[in-house]
Amino acid sequence: MSLKVRFRFDGRCTRHPRYDPKRDGHPSDGKCEGCESLYVIHLYTKIAKRRAENANLIVARASSDREEEHSIDAQTGSETGAES
Repeated sequence: MSLKVRFRFDGRCTRHPRYDPKRDGHPSDGKCEGCESLYVIHLYTKIAKRRAENANLIVARASSDREEEHSIDAQTGSETGAES
């Protein structure tokens, strides 16, 4: 199986449109929610790239039909108060 993932995010702060977390690092205005959000997105993107480079850290699992039926039955039983 082959998987290709691209990491790219284009976003701008409305108050500070020239702020670039990759270039500028942590925002100088700590009270600006837009800049802070961009910085957090930048950090999570870096983490995702690092994990994608090391294939041992990523686990992809497709559930079988039987597992899905079991989880649906468990949810239905808990909603009605029945125990399994």
